[in-house]
Formats: sequence, C-alpha cells, structure tokens
Amino acid sequence: MSKVLDFTKQHPKLTAWFALALGMVIIFIWSAHDVGLTASQWVALTAAVIGLAGLCVWIIGWEDEDEETPPEA
Repeated sequence: MSKVLDFTKQHPKLTAWFALALGMVIIFIWSAHDVGLTASQWVALTAAVIGLAGLCVWIIGWEDEDEETPPEA
C-alpha cells in the first residue's frame, strides 16, 4: 500500500489521468451499453475517452505549471 501512495505522490498527474479515465470509461460503458457498437468501435471510442481524460488532466495542469514558475523581474 505504501508503494501505491509513493507512486501517487511522485506522479500526481498520471494518477489523476488514471482516475479520471477510469470514471469516464465506466460512464461511457454504462451509457452506451445498448447502442449496438461493434468491438472495433468499442475499442476506438474507449481509447478516445482515455485520451480525452489525459488531455483534460494536461490542460488542468497548465495552471499548476504557471504557479511554479517564478515571476520575471
């Protein structure tokens, strides 16, 4: 358990990406389970959802990077 906590502290953006992607994929599967998608469509859309989650975490992280940069004098 301590290894998981250490990994979470060392890689907060990766952890946030995983958590957000997991939640988004669960919601996607729940909402589209009776649409009639083929297997390749499920794979493509799931990959797109995971990529979108990563993009969201990256964009949200822009604000953190701005705060870490010291102002120029």
